[in-house]
Amino acid sequence: MFDRDKWNEILEALTANTFRTILTAFGVFWGIFILVILLAAGNGLENGVKKGFDGIATNTMFMWSQTTSKPFKGLPTTREFNFKNADINALKENFPDLLYVSPRNQLGGYEGANNVVRGTKTAAYTIYGDYPELIKQESMDIIKGRFVNQQDILLKRKVAVIGQGVINEMYEKAEEVIGTYIKINGVNFMVVGVYNSKSRNNGDAESAQKNIFMPFTTFQQAFNYGDTVGWMALTANDDASITELKPKILDFMKSRHSIHPQDDRAIGNFDLFQEFSKIQGLFLILKFIAYFVGTLVLLSGVIGISNIMLIVVKERTKEIGIRRALGATPGAIRSQILSEAIFLTIVAGMFGIALATGLLAVINMVLASMPSEGMMFANPSVDLTVVFIALLILIGSGLLAGLIPAQTAINVKPVDALRTE
Repeated sequence: MFDRDKWNEILEALTANTFRTILTAFGVFWGIFILVILLAAGNGLENGVKKGFDGIATNTMFMWSQTTSKPFKGLPTTREFNFKNADINALKENFPDLLYVSPRNQLGGYEGANNVVRGTKTAAYTIYGDYPELIKQESMDIIKGRFVNQQDILLKRKVAVIGQGVINEMYEKAEEVIGTYIKINGVNFMVVGVYNSKSRNNGDAESAQKNIFMPFTTFQQAFNYGDTVGWMALTANDDASITELKPKILDFMKSRHSIHPQDDRAIGNFDLFQEFSKIQGLFLILKFIAYFVGTLVLLSGVIGISNIMLIVVKERTKEIGIRRALGATPGAIRSQILSEAIFLTIVAGMFGIALATGLLAVINMVLASMPSEGMMFANPSVDLTVVFIALLILIGSGLLAGLIPAQTAINVKPVDALRTE
């Protein structure tokens, strides 16, 4: 029930010395402001980093063949071997939790340049032989035409999907790309699609647009790779962890290629899910630090309010004594002091939340006007859950700030209080 007299008394007590009240409230205001800004900054960094994983199936591992480091079944050390086409179906049959098994071959890149010719223009690009599933594992959009499909794989069609970087260097401005031909290592391929990569390619977004994709089977035939598979991308179902499947997959591949079970060098691998989990763990730590630092700053403000409330209680000793003499209960006195502390804390805190929210809105407007390509910071914000938690912290802080002054007030004896000058 709303008690007008009680709230009038609270306002009179807090406005009796306005400057002192404002200085006292600033500690709480600044503490909650810092808390919200730190949490928003952490979210902005997390959003920026995760943006780099857009379109990528993070529950994925990559594996490739290397040289053996242990002799096995009469086979020597430092033996070279390759994955084969049969390994693809074997993995699918023996590991039902695998959603995609994508073999891949590559020319160019770290292995050396390949000549791509169109008319009088020549350039060097990385060439990939892939399956259609790759589009679901890698961060790219098809902006014109299509990607490699299953019919391309079955019929070994000489088709290619190119990036905007290839178009910029090999085509005239506004020239139609789909249906044209490019020559890769002396073999003609028809362009059926144009992609746009979201990948930053180790910080170089431009080079990610300069790749050429073709059907895996066509790659093997056109470039005399025979039955060789360079490496594989394996993605697990959502209800399975590729990190947990990885040891079994590696053991299975070792047995298929007569590799010593304890030879950890023979098959190279990279667990994207494991690395992604480390990043998520890092952001949990950052969020904890933000709460910890923000709460400590807020606590310093709460201590300031508690000290001022003790001074207020001291100044109102005679008033409290009169109220006790007139029959006011200790509970009523305690409630009055706690209400003043909580009210001051919440008002100061809400101003802090409002200012932080306004500042974040301005920052987001500035970020929206800037190019987002390669930016590692995006959409710094806090959700309603954080605001609710902040409010709970404020209420708890107000109770904490008023607890000692309230206990001091009810310990005042009416007779001693009336004697106070």
